[in-house]
Amino acid sequence: MAEDVSPTIARRNVRLALRDAREKAKLTQPQVAEAMEWSLSKVIRIENGDVSIAPNDLKPLLTFLNVKDRTEVAELLAFAKIARTRQRKAWYQQPGMRDHLTDAMLRLIEYEAEAIEIRYYQVYYMPGLLQTPAYGHANLETYTDDDIAEETRRIRVEIRQFRRDTVLSRLGNGLTIYALLDESVFRRTLGVPEVFLEQLRDFYGLVTKGKIKLRMIPFDFDSAVTNNATFDLLTLKSGKPEERSEVLYRETGLQDEIVEDQTVRKHHERFDKIWNAAVTEEDTIDFMGNRIKDLEAQIRHRKNP
Repeated sequence: MAEDVSPTIARRNVRLALRDAREKAKLTQPQVAEAMEWSLSKVIRIENGDVSIAPNDLKPLLTFLNVKDRTEVAELLAFAKIARTRQRKAWYQQPGMRDHLTDAMLRLIEYEAEAIEIRYYQVYYMPGLLQTPAYGHANLETYTDDDIAEETRRIRVEIRQFRRDTVLSRLGNGLTIYALLDESVFRRTLGVPEVFLEQLRDFYGLVTKGKIKLRMIPFDFDSAVTNNATFDLLTLKSGKPEERSEVLYRETGLQDEIVEDQTVRKHHERFDKIWNAAVTEEDTIDFMGNRIKDLEAQIRHRKNP
């Protein structure tokens, strides 16, 4: 039932239905914009999920796209009404934070609050959501002001903490997290050793308490590793309890995007294949524990040579 759907999922259902209807009608976004007398930007943002569509705009658009089934029209209108009620006063919508987020990041945050499973694949750093503030700051410090302004870097560290608190509070209560990390993630000392040690201890605690499922891809891994760089893959509930859908978030350089097409399934399949071939959870925990001991010894030796 539409009334049981969250505003985030409702908006997603509407925009995907509109995109499918447009493609079925063999129309381009500029053609839709011209016919509806809208800006092209408005059409693109609606289909991308950057904005929700008002019911009064949706009705004539469905007519133009030849969506006539009464049940489908009624459901989409109900979804549109729900989507318009989304919490614009949410912490990430406040001007002090909203201005420092990309549209893809905003959608990622909304999806994180709805996800029932999150899969992280990382070959360089700890997943952003699981980073401690000091580690996250050290990570963003690798960018210059020409890349990301200092204020934006600072606020994004704060935002990560909000995201972290929100998502971790849901673990064991409808959410499962899988982290598949390259061995280099555990060896790359980002920031001073104390910062990295704090990060490893924090992550070790989450894993050993059963909060997160973790496996490591060792340097001598003899199976094909995905060449899709890093990504966050989120599994969502759709309008019907028995249905699930998936979205993928990835960053390439200074660009980021949300992907919601058939390629997402391929990413999931590759993740599962590597997960099953990677180091076991028990051995990964042992490796991380030994890495923590090594760092502790290095720090002690540095302080007391």
